[in-house]
Amino acid sequence: MTPDRIAVPPAHARFRSTVVARLAPLPVAPDVIVVGAGAAGIGAARHLLEAGLSVAVLEARDRVGGRAVTTSLRGHPIDLGAHWLHAGPVNPLVALGQARGEPLRKAPQDGHLVIGRRRARPPERRAFSNAFDLADRAMTLGASRTSEDCAVGSLVPVGLGPWRDRIELVHALVSGRPLDQVSLHDWPSLEYGDNYFIDGGYGAYLARLAQDLPIALQTPVARIDRLAGGVRVETADGASLSAKAVIVTVPIMVLQSSIRFTPALPPEIRSAIDGLSSGTYEHAVLHWPSAPFMGRDRLATIVGGRYRPPGLLTRIGGTPFHYFEMDAAMAEGLDAKPASWQAARHLVRTVLAEHFGHRALHDLGIPAVTEWRHDPWSRGAWAVVPPGHAPARLALKAAVDERLWFAGEALSREQWGTVGGAYAEGERAAGEIAERFGPGA
Repeated sequence: MTPDRIAVPPAHARFRSTVVARLAPLPVAPDVIVVGAGAAGIGAARHLLEAGLSVAVLEARDRVGGRAVTTSLRGHPIDLGAHWLHAGPVNPLVALGQARGEPLRKAPQDGHLVIGRRRARPPERRAFSNAFDLADRAMTLGASRTSEDCAVGSLVPVGLGPWRDRIELVHALVSGRPLDQVSLHDWPSLEYGDNYFIDGGYGAYLARLAQDLPIALQTPVARIDRLAGGVRVETADGASLSAKAVIVTVPIMVLQSSIRFTPALPPEIRSAIDGLSSGTYEHAVLHWPSAPFMGRDRLATIVGGRYRPPGLLTRIGGTPFHYFEMDAAMAEGLDAKPASWQAARHLVRTVLAEHFGHRALHDLGIPAVTEWRHDPWSRGAWAVVPPGHAPARLALKAAVDERLWFAGEALSREQWGTVGGAYAEGERAAGEIAERFGPGA
């Protein structure tokens, strides 16, 4: 069974990628089948080929890159999905990009703070920064001092004054769910330091990494059989392909209901998959030349007002484009309205007018709104570990019958929710298979 087709495609689906990957044909009898051509699938395929194994990648979409795609808006490359290269020291795509000469740029550390209709004063900026530091220390220390896997929100200090609500909002945005729905023992695992962006877009970078890989597009997988001598993968149109092993890299939220496994998955693997929840991160792309934010690639925090916007990323790459970020709570509110993508545009204008005045919006355009939560091949932004389910990521790393491996951001403790984490997990799974089936094994 494949994901149900929805009557109305997600709002971002009409935009095309700026880079169309040049793909190689599939081998007739591959050593390994990779399901999914997102970051994990691309990383796995590249690693397997380098190890001397033949590979066939099956991708449900009509493009590569998964939840990372760069499109062209008003002549500028803009990412509609992932756009941060997080955690530079451990992100393999940062090191690879530097080795390839990709145009990486370091994300600035400073940002904008707006309170009501004015810019924050220096003492307010210091107080906000100090409150963030106190909250981060409390949550990180709390995770190290208790074996109980409770909600991370229970450790946000109460004595943060007017900043507590804002801190919870920001952490809920980057966690993908409200903090009462996020595991304490999973939250501190993501390293946020030394972030990068890439000129031309993250999705375009991934598409370049997929060049000349053997990938079949528009080929969703319906069933995977583990056999005595290998695996057989059946696609939605009834075709099948056999190999020694398979790596499944589709998003966990899709995997929960899309692929049939025979024999059934071991209970601990099935439980790990089904216990994860869907994280929400969406954004409206703003074209706003006169926006009151100077400096490129800076986060803007807006405090006060009726609607509590989680944040903005401003002057992307020095352009007039900005991201208005939307968290799970905001997305749920939009979904309660008809035509949620149009409701999102109305909400953005309402929020910005409240803080900057209607006159400031005279040149504001909103050319795109993302809806990854409604995308049938994503069903969310990333996988979230709820309280009590902290071992799930590690459990999914175990090979099943030395035939089936899983990979993707959902398995990464260091880099969950990121393209870098997905790519690293693809390489990990491929490395284990290469040791088992590679030349000379």
